[in-house]
Amino acid sequence: MSFLPVIMAGGTGSRLWPLSREYHPKQFLSVEGKLSMLQNTIKRLASLSTEEPVVICNDRHRFLVAEQLREIDKLANNIILEPVGRNTAPAIRSCRVLCAPEC
Repeated sequence: MSFLPVIMAGGTGSRLWPLSREYHPKQFLSVEGKLSMLQNTIKRLASLSTEEPVVICNDRHRFLVAEQLREIDKLANNIILEPVGRNTAPAIRSCRVLCAPEC
């Protein structure tokens, strides 16, 4: 049985201000080393036998996500864009509806 990793990369990261900003939140920052938290998460998943991960992010961060995935040679095929950040439950529900409609 395989599983579908879901990476929730939404949010503003306001508690990490001034490093984290509205258009460049903490999940896209290189806090330790060269890679961002998003990139490190994607690379850790590469060692597992899973489907390609789904990244859920705010619409305004779509280019950041695509660029960061490109930097680590990963395709950006599975990105779900939220027009407005609402919380964790709507993000998970969107992924469930879009990625597993037969369930």
